[in-house]
Amino acid sequence: MDNFSSSTRMNAVQPPIIPVIGELIRTHPGTVSLGQGVSWYGPPESARVRLAHFFDEPSHHKYGPVQGILPLLNLIGQKLADENGIQLQGRKVVVTAGANMGFLNALFAITDPGDEVILPLPYYFNQEMAIRMLNCKPVLVPTDEDFRLQPEAIRSAITERTRAVVTISPNNPSGAVYAESDLRNVNAICKEAGIYHISDEAYENFIYGDASHFSPSSIPNSSQHTISLFSFSKAYGFASWRIGYMVIPEAIYPAVLKAQDTNLICPALVSQHAAVGALEAGSGYCREKLKTTAKVRRMMLDELQAVSHFCHIPPADGAFYILLKVATELDSLAVAERLIQNHGVAVIPGIAFGLDQGCYLRIAYGALDEETATEGLNRLLAGLNALI
Repeated sequence: MDNFSSSTRMNAVQPPIIPVIGELIRTHPGTVSLGQGVSWYGPPESARVRLAHFFDEPSHHKYGPVQGILPLLNLIGQKLADENGIQLQGRKVVVTAGANMGFLNALFAITDPGDEVILPLPYYFNQEMAIRMLNCKPVLVPTDEDFRLQPEAIRSAITERTRAVVTISPNNPSGAVYAESDLRNVNAICKEAGIYHISDEAYENFIYGDASHFSPSSIPNSSQHTISLFSFSKAYGFASWRIGYMVIPEAIYPAVLKAQDTNLICPALVSQHAAVGALEAGSGYCREKLKTTAKVRRMMLDELQAVSHFCHIPPADGAFYILLKVATELDSLAVAERLIQNHGVAVIPGIAFGLDQGCYLRIAYGALDEETATEGLNRLLAGLNALI
């Protein structure tokens, strides 16, 4: 018997899809990537200014507080009140190494092996992976054809082992923005069932047209069962700085700190100081940059109408993704491989998001200028038309 293999638990976890697509791109130079979800811009100047004298302070090179530094926590608290309508009575804020760590912290704090976590489809693959890594079971619940929540389907999926329902709005990978009424309904279902509502709001600033963002933690009497996750990566061009934060019930604060201290000790101080500068610039920084992203989105949606006779194109009112459903017998990974190999354009196959019935493709446009987006879209349209 070979004892030098990875655990059965980890063998059940899907491999991260971004590196897989990345390797295909590397072996096909000149490919235009409509794959990885990052912003086209970097951090605001105020973040750079905050770091100008970072090395002058000796304490900056030692461990900081597990939960994050006070200046950043204070600014986050003010932002939550002003922009999300979230009051911190009965709650705590913990700064994390991105929203992914916040999600994993939450799972460590609230689940035991064998517990269930409900994920509306399509899910964000890193969250499904995290659930399996902790020996818990992801329970997948369908959304409608435009990827909107179906609260009663969520209610029906709850069992005695359910510990949480996860919602992501604006949504990765679909770009859907969940209706406030649906989020309120899900939050009420969770309260009634005595389970947690984990609300991932990493794309809160990326909203288009008449859509609006709603934070479930703003609901009165939601503090005991609602966990909200936020990120600097998208809005402030902070992807590599790995800074996010979570808003959690006071009751699970000690457990979250145990998880964070074990995995991280503390969020990187240099990133936290840069984040202070980002919040000093405020969400207006993102709104200004969003004008470019919104223009690219509009062009994408308009041009994709050319294949609407065999592709379902959802509204995609948030984030910077469009999740196509393509009428083909091929699976999504096979189509993604063909698009790279034969047409020089990369997308992410829907199978990575739990969509294994039908061919779904995630298009990401947040990193693109208009010229690159146009070239990538032209290649994508040619590749899709070659399927029929």
